[in-house]
Amino acid sequence: MEKLIAYNGSESLKEDLLAEAHKHQQADDFVQGTYGKNTKDGFKGCAVGCTIQSYNLRQGKTESVSDHSVYERDLGIPRILARLEDRIFEGLSVKNSKQFPVDFLAAINPGADLSMVWYKFVVWLLADKKDGVIKFAKNDQTKETIENVVGLYKRHICGETITSSEWRAAADAAADAAADAVADAADAAAYAYAAAAAAAAYAYAAADAYAAAADAAAYAYAAAADAAREKHYKKMADKLVELLKECR
Repeated sequence: MEKLIAYNGSESLKEDLLAEAHKHQQADDFVQGTYGKNTKDGFKGCAVGCTIQSYNLRQGKTESVSDHSVYERDLGIPRILARLEDRIFEGLSVKNSKQFPVDFLAAINPGADLSMVWYKFVVWLLADKKDGVIKFAKNDQTKETIENVVGLYKRHICGETITSSEWRAAADAAADAAADAVADAADAAAYAYAAAAAAAAYAYAAADAYAAAADAAAYAYAAAADAAREKHYKKMADKLVELLKECR
């Protein structure tokens, strides 16, 4: 696969999209629950929908506002990050959702290689000592399945080639741990955290890798109460922005 270059190396493309994002923000156009819709007050949509609508407007295109592949094909941003942006946007509080799409676009440096952002995000999501889901693991099986998935991601970051069978084995083991949590103890937390690890692994073993990536973020804090879950989504948003900024 050809190496992706963020914004295709174009400062003007970033400036155009960011200018439009600020307009969407000021007009209160960022809304959760829909990729995009035309209203009497103009176009309103999610983070991805508004970005693609902005791209269409500035470039004279007619791409579907729900097509995540536009990010990869036309903006040089890995599709898996479009899915992740989408999932995080939907999980944020309404207030924080209004800022996140602007921060996401602003954090990306034109010409940057974003290929390792997803891998680094998952290592943080699952294994961070302060905020990773592994700290909530209530039994050794859940902890082990999370550690196994994290190990694969770390190996990939270091340049190793991970086979599809390795991804699949780690994903299946995590899925089994999640199923056991439901069958044996109806433990919502153990299920959620094992499911997050399974989805992260399935992101490189499943037919729909991009959906699995979004699921990993969704499952990660599924067992948390609403207020805590929104807090964690804000942490995910901040971490993704941080990782994007680091790429040059």
